[in-house]
Order: sequence, then structure tokens, then C-alpha cells
Amino acid sequence: MLGAGELSRELVTAFQRLGAVVIAVDRHADAPAHGVADRSVVIKMTDPDELTALIEREQPDYVVSEAIDPGGEPIIDNDALVAVGERGHTDVVPTARSSRLTLDREGLRRLAADELGLPTAPFWFAGSADELTAITKHAGFPLVVRPVTGTPGEGESVLLRPEDVTPAWDRAAAAGGRVANTRVMAETMVEIDHEVTLLTVRSAGKGGPRVHFCEPIGHRQVDGELLESWQPQEMTAAAAEAARSIAARIVNALGGRGVYGVELLVRGNEVYFVDVSPRPYDSGLVTLRSQRLSEFELHARAILGLPVDTIMITPGAAEVVYAGQETGSANADLEDDDVRTERATQAISDALAVPESDVRIFGHPKSYPRRRLGVALATGPNVKTARDRVYQVATALRKFW
Repeated sequence: MLGAGELSRELVTAFQRLGAVVIAVDRHADAPAHGVADRSVVIKMTDPDELTALIEREQPDYVVSEAIDPGGEPIIDNDALVAVGERGHTDVVPTARSSRLTLDREGLRRLAADELGLPTAPFWFAGSADELTAITKHAGFPLVVRPVTGTPGEGESVLLRPEDVTPAWDRAAAAGGRVANTRVMAETMVEIDHEVTLLTVRSAGKGGPRVHFCEPIGHRQVDGELLESWQPQEMTAAAAEAARSIAARIVNALGGRGVYGVELLVRGNEVYFVDVSPRPYDSGLVTLRSQRLSEFELHARAILGLPVDTIMITPGAAEVVYAGQETGSANADLEDDDVRTERATQAISDALAVPESDVRIFGHPKSYPRRRLGVALATGPNVKTARDRVYQVATALRKFW
């Protein structure tokens, strides 16, 4: 397992429950998944010699890449993984093409719109603030601007007027981490009803690859420090069919096995492709309680070539809480361990007192910005009840954070 973060910890457990022995690899010695893996290794995964030597020494059946680019800088040497996959002794997941394209919005959008003909909002690419200004003159406002590399949400801005161009460019360049070479994607803002994640599972079968769909997941981001998601997101029959068609085409084009999170915009019966990630991620955390098999269990089963099912057993909701710039105050530093433990215990107790609730605690009161601190989970007879409950759970947890 290359990358041993918070989500990798859940994935390690999913593999182990199926009898797999997991070696968790990360660049940090205190990575969360190191605490549950059978063995842990610390290396610089961008060093091709170091990465290749580790794989040759361990001779794994599978190499699963879970390290996600936080803002444009490479975390794993992709060329080394390509070479490993070409030898044929080790199965590399996701495929090198998937890993490369899903962190390159320009390449991915060209694939989706130009090669596959998937519906998207009108888009353009710019290599400088001047080029971005020229785009606004013929495309108009509002526009959404994102760096072409990096994770969803990082460095994103909405342009409403000409004065927004330079700050948006600077924000995208800083998120990309490579100011001189940064390119951005500018996209027309379309009027929508929902933002939807369609978790799509590509598995191997006797008759060839098969594609399975989870119930659509609705989600919304709040100030970059909270992600709320719920399942199912209500859609028209026509929109649901279009969403599945789009997801199947992009996932089959990328190839490989496992869970793919396909991001879509929905307006009535119209559906637009936005993005895809070849691994479990944050908006899918709701499946920890809403589905018979979570996104992590589905990913593990598909990778190992085992049967999967995407049955939703109950409406559910989740709120992921992220660390902000001010996370970890001076007051928290002054607290002794007993006081901190008492506060944490009371917060978790209040959270779990909410009907049909659950929590996952990932981080700590003092953490770096944008780290996942934890996720609140709740189920109910309908989505509205589940969302009301998960709000209460997250509110209780934030008393500690």
C-alpha cells in the first residue's frame, strides 16, 4: 500500500479481513495506516530506485497506490510503477494511466470531452494570468478556475469580475506548487440542481471487465473545512441513466480495477462530467454506514478479483471535518492530558448519543491545515433525517476540535 493516510487505514483493514497481508508504505513514520498494517515501511516514494528496490525485495502480488497529490507535487514515481507493471509479476492498481490522468485535469478533460464526447461545461486552459484574462473577455463571468494538477478543491476560485483574475491565478499557482509551470482550467459555471459522486466499481469477471454502480451520493463543501455527503441523492430516471452511461465510459477508458469516484453536475435530466478519482475518497465515506459494503471493501474486493455488490441498506449522511488554519489553539496546548481526554470523551459521548450515529476519529486537536480530523456518520429512514442527525453528531465533535 503506497500511501498510509487516514483513508488508507480503512483500506488496509478491508484487505486484511479478506486474508491479505498488507505492507503500508509512506514518507512519514507516523502515518495513520502504519498502526494497523501487518508491516510498515518509510521511504521516499518519489525516488525510483528506492521504490523499485522495495518492491523487488517484498515481491508483492499487488501494489496499490493510495497516495494523493496534495497540490501538484509528485508523491510517487509513476514511471517506476509503470516499469513494475510491465514486468508482469506484480499487479499495479490503479493503472499508471489512471494515476497520471486523474491528477492532470487538462489530460483528463481532453480525454472526456474530445475523445469520449462526454458532456461537460465549456472549458479553456491558460498558462498565465494574461491568458486567463483573455479567456474572461470572450467567455464572460462567472468562471470557475482550478489548477490543472492537484486534488479536488485545492486552489479553486470563482471569478465574478475582472479584478478576480490575478488573485485566482495566484491561488491556483500556489496550490500547484510550481508557479513557473502552472496551468489552470477555466470552466463556465452552469446552473445546477446537484453535485453528485457516482461511485463506480470496475471488476474482473469470467466474461471480461464488469462495471457496477452505487446509489448516487449528493455532497456540498462548506468553506473548505467541512464536506457533507448523503446517499441516495434523488435524481430523475433520465439523469440517473445518463450518469451511469458517463461513468461507465470514463471508467472503462481508464481501465484497471477498483472503485472510481466520478464527479458529476446535474440539472434536471442533464448531466455533466467534472472529474474522476481512481480510489475511495471523502464523499464516499457515507458508505461506511449506508451500504452493505463500504467503498473500501468494494475497492479491496475488486482489486483482489472477488465478487462485489453495491447494495445500499439505508439512507445515510456523513460530515467530514478538516483542520483549519487555526486548528490547535494556545488553550489546547495548555491543557493537561487528563483534561484533554475528558473533553474528547465527552464530545464523542455526546456525538454517539444521537440516534443511529457513528464516528471515525482521524486527527488530533492540533493538526496541519486540510488534514481530516474525523467523520460524523448517521443513518435514518430518509435522507433528511440522516442529514439532521449527522449535523448533530458533527456539532458535538467540534466541541473538542
